[in-house]
Amino acid sequence: MASRLQPIRGTRDLLPEACRAHARVEGACRRVAERYGYGEIRTPILEPTPVFLRTLGDATDVVQKEMYTFEDRNGESLTLRPENTAGVARAVLSNGLLNDMPLKLHYAGPMFRHERPQKGRYRQFHQTGVELFGVPEPAGDVEAIAMGGDVLSELGVLDATRLEINTLGDTESRRRYLRALVAFLSSHRDALSDVGRERLERNPMRVLDSKEEADRQVVADAPSLLDHLNAEAGVFFDKVLAGLDALGFGYTVNPRIVRGFDYYCHTAFEFVTDRLGAQGTVIGGGRYDGLMEQMGGPALPGVGWASGVERLVMLTDDAAPAAHPIAIVPLGAAAERRALVLAHALRRQGFAVDLGYRGNLKRRMQRANRVEASHALILGDGELARGVVTLRDLDSGEQTELSIDRVSESLPRRG
Repeated sequence: MASRLQPIRGTRDLLPEACRAHARVEGACRRVAERYGYGEIRTPILEPTPVFLRTLGDATDVVQKEMYTFEDRNGESLTLRPENTAGVARAVLSNGLLNDMPLKLHYAGPMFRHERPQKGRYRQFHQTGVELFGVPEPAGDVEAIAMGGDVLSELGVLDATRLEINTLGDTESRRRYLRALVAFLSSHRDALSDVGRERLERNPMRVLDSKEEADRQVVADAPSLLDHLNAEAGVFFDKVLAGLDALGFGYTVNPRIVRGFDYYCHTAFEFVTDRLGAQGTVIGGGRYDGLMEQMGGPALPGVGWASGVERLVMLTDDAAPAAHPIAIVPLGAAAERRALVLAHALRRQGFAVDLGYRGNLKRRMQRANRVEASHALILGDGELARGVVTLRDLDSGEQTELSIDRVSESLPRRG
């Protein structure tokens, strides 16, 4: 009787084809990050809950509604990471890396949020990301954005996205803007949705990116943070835009881009697409100079981004191609023994090899076609006696005999 056990709602099994698609996205991020001099970091998926309470802010939807938090057997509160910037920052503090500035790190892995599952959004989802610590200059923001663009270019989808950018200003600018925003939203409180009114009380800037139509109509006339920047924050943003201009990156300034986490400041940006419906953001990030202090560390500037692997997979609509192996087809007990040795030798030389475990010639050739082998090496008693194998090209059907001791010299290295 087949098991009825199924994955938890909002999670899914990644089968080989999906794993290849994920590997393609993650590989592109890794290659680009390494070109920029970023080293890989892997942090635990479980963190002490204060890592996120201190950094995400207890007024955010993530903390209030979406975190998977529980007590372990020792009574310690643990949380499955809902994002990885806070975890990476914790690792920098825990491992005494504060003297290694500037510090460049990249990561990939699963994150967890209790959201409503929908296309492109899961409760266990995957991200890649980069974090740059110790660079207060606008050049750090430009570098981070350029890396995101290079990842999309590597995947062949840069032209399917657009870069939207905003500034959240510095603390003084944000404080001044928040007073104006709260006054405006309060005067339109009755027109806001229930979600909007709740956000007005807990995290007013989040009303700006509400998906509720009533809220969108209200914020269309809301004051812009761009009009409340002090001189220093305005110069910072101008330098970021000038850097993007120098690199030839097109962008749109979108004053409605905000962040739900308390540690962001200055630059906020997103690469968005119209091809994925409502889930249009594929890379998002910005500057978070206040993060380390919120974690109890020293003041340390930071900037970075995270990409949604599932969304990038949907956008590329393409997995990394499966390997096209060489199929070895032995006929008879003696050939089986010799084929085992041959397969092992070829694999050590870097060839992908499929060696079936049973079956006659017809069945083994059917298997070769099923695994999309490029060629078959047929080995029977006659070939053994002459010290050769028959190489069959499975695309053209052409056959030739090769010395069994020099097979690798004639095999194509197609993966």
